[in-house]
Amino acid sequence: MEYTEREAERLFEEAYTHHMMGEIDKAIELYGQSIEIQPTAKAYTFLGWAYSMKGDYEKAIDLCRRAIELDPDYGNPYNDIGAYLIEMGDFDEAIPWLKQAIVAKNYEPRHIPHINLARVYMAKGKLYEALEEVERAIELEPDYKPAHVLRHQILGMLN
Repeated sequence: MEYTEREAERLFEEAYTHHMMGEIDKAIELYGQSIEIQPTAKAYTFLGWAYSMKGDYEKAIDLCRRAIELDPDYGNPYNDIGAYLIEMGDFDEAIPWLKQAIVAKNYEPRHIPHINLARVYMAKGKLYEALEEVERAIELEPDYKPAHVLRHQILGMLN
């Protein structure tokens, strides 16, 4: 690995640390520096996530689109665009993005787009479809407690 890649990765890791500590502006600055050195789909996606935490979903979506341009097989930005559209109340537009995340070659954690799709279907009153997505999420990640909570919530709504 050459120096520029190592430096970009170091800046990304430092940005992520600040991000997890809630220091969003510092994280945005460092993700940006990492991208200036070596643009990666992951760095653009995480920079978008940071902007989403400031409520700037349009900027977040734009950055995820850049990530997809760099690596169309990286599933995280597809899921994130779907999640941001959900937050914006644009449920119908979120669906194809979440479905793309589900089939992406390179995506972890695989269960999350199913949970997000379940949220969309719940909002649209499609409870059986929501339940199917939650069941898929549980198959992929049996110990993911929020999926079990959501499953019970949907079952309660169906009764």
